[in-house]
Amino acid sequence: MGYEERLENEGYKLPEQVKQSKRLFEGGVRTGNLIFVSGNAAKVDGILKYQGIVGDTIAIEEAQDAAKIAFVNCLATVRNMMGSLDGIKKIVNIKGYVASTADFIEQPEVMDAVSALVNEVFGEAGKHSRVSMGTASLPGGTPVEVEIVVEVK
Repeated sequence: MGYEERLENEGYKLPEQVKQSKRLFEGGVRTGNLIFVSGNAAKVDGILKYQGIVGDTIAIEEAQDAAKIAFVNCLATVRNMMGSLDGIKKIVNIKGYVASTADFIEQPEVMDAVSALVNEVFGEAGKHSRVSMGTASLPGGTPVEVEIVVEVK
């Protein structure tokens, strides 16, 4: 079973991505066998599923869902660049930015939802390094933004 099928078995379908002409940067850049994917928000059909600040208007469970959706959107960039997720050799690094209140300290728990999904879908190839950090706000009001680095064949 391929990675995309495994992802669907976990309840996530890769979205089709539309090239955005106004961006001054790429959604993903390949150098050698690495793809660096720019930050993605929790958008479903181009619309943010959640808006707000974790610890205020966003519950930790909503933030975890937002983080997984953002991660899946990162994978869509990889698929669009490679034609398939099956070219992924390793999930190298995941960075999670959590818009949160000053006293919210559970950013790692928000990103644990992504790590669990990665480990389930990618198995040994999903063993990754990670950063979870809090920030005052994120673009468009998204509560979570995720970026990834993957090694490809």
